[in-house]
Amino acid sequence: MKFYCTLFLSVFMLLCYSQKREIPIDTTVVTTHNISIKNTSFSYTATTGTQPVWNKEGNPIATLYYTYYKRANIKDRANRPLVISFNGGPGSASVWMHIAYTGPKVLNIDDEGYPVQPYGVKENPNSILDIADIVYVNPVNTGYSRMIPDKDGKLPKRETFFGINADVKYLAEWINTFISRNNRWESPKYLIGESYGGTRVMGLANELQNMHWMYLNGAILVSPADYKLYNTNQPVYSALNLPYFTAAAWYHKVLPSALQQKDLLTILPEVENYAINTLMPALAKGGFISETEKKSVAKKMAYYSGLSQDAILQNNLEVPTSFFWKELLRDKTGNTIGRLDSRYLGIDKTEAGDSPDFNPELTSWLHSFTPAINYYIKEHLNFKTDVKYNVFGDVHPWDRRNNNVREGLREAMAKNPYLKVLIQSGYYDGATTYFGAKYTMWQVDPSGKLKDRFTFKGYKSGHMMYLRNEDLISANNDIRTFINNSLTKGKAAKY
Repeated sequence: MKFYCTLFLSVFMLLCYSQKREIPIDTTVVTTHNISIKNTSFSYTATTGTQPVWNKEGNPIATLYYTYYKRANIKDRANRPLVISFNGGPGSASVWMHIAYTGPKVLNIDDEGYPVQPYGVKENPNSILDIADIVYVNPVNTGYSRMIPDKDGKLPKRETFFGINADVKYLAEWINTFISRNNRWESPKYLIGESYGGTRVMGLANELQNMHWMYLNGAILVSPADYKLYNTNQPVYSALNLPYFTAAAWYHKVLPSALQQKDLLTILPEVENYAINTLMPALAKGGFISETEKKSVAKKMAYYSGLSQDAILQNNLEVPTSFFWKELLRDKTGNTIGRLDSRYLGIDKTEAGDSPDFNPELTSWLHSFTPAINYYIKEHLNFKTDVKYNVFGDVHPWDRRNNNVREGLREAMAKNPYLKVLIQSGYYDGATTYFGAKYTMWQVDPSGKLKDRFTFKGYKSGHMMYLRNEDLISANNDIRTFINNSLTKGKAAKY
């Protein structure tokens, strides 16, 4: 009898003291660190935690996990730039740029971006923390960010968060709160977004300006995804892929010798010109193109892409990128190449087929990023929780209707003479291609009156160009230059 009483009491105590696994709605943890950047050592604080998203009634409906890095001993915070950083997906945590690009720590990887053990992080001597404070924001269901149930245990409607316009609306509200809480209204402000984060940033630039009267100095689009482009007519979208095909083929040394012996940056302008002025009009003719012209175009595409003329003709000149990733090395090594970074190689079950079995670059990145971010948050930032860190979270279906973010960016720039844009792309990115990013840049402002406020930078790497150490250095320096050139320095905002 005594045994059963003891057992009952033990179970009762466990039930009483066990905790539900949930993230706190509003909390912060502050730690202090030191770093050396550009041969200058300084201390900084890292504030990590959660900040609520509220509904119209003032009730919390979600909480967003963030990390805010602030350089210490800055007397004039009003002139200190603040960079607000997002990744993409949609559904991706703000992990990639946080611990591999602009933040004070970077992954323990080799110089080309491949995983090495032990997993973890090391100091980033290239971080932009020397010239700007940075906050990394995780949208709902990414990282530790979560929806919050009401008093009856019911979660808010998913459409409140998961769509192009919903995403921009609630994130702008959250940014407003963050700026107010941290007394950063006076500071020059910048948004940086990678991949789908480019779509997000284009929309936020206008939403912050129109609905919160918050005017930015700059928007930085890293390997931007533009769904306006992806949904456009096929001849345009297909033709824009050719320069990427050239870059990937050049990297793998499968171009004709006349091209292969040249530097990539010497070749690409020629291919870009062909894609716009010859290939695009040819594709627009569809099935009514003459056989002579079709064969002529296929021959030139083969020359620029490393594919066979027969393979191009079999696809009626419109070669899917998925086929390219499977086909390029099929007869050379039998490997597939990566989607987001075509430097990476994969091994499929069979060499036959029209598309790869998996994305080798993404599996490599998850290999190194997942253990590193979990370790870093708990051991360096001292944020403890049993809630799972979602590198990718459940955000689908994602509402892509009424996508006017490109026009929103134009409007924001037109109304704000200070606002400038930097676009950074990797030449070996086959998902959000560098030439597609250039095309988006060209299309933002049909008048051409804003073109001097755009800057494009390309790198000999992929979607996450910063994983390659050489590009980590140059890309961060490009951001430094961009920020310096977009600071007002006393100049009035007028045309």
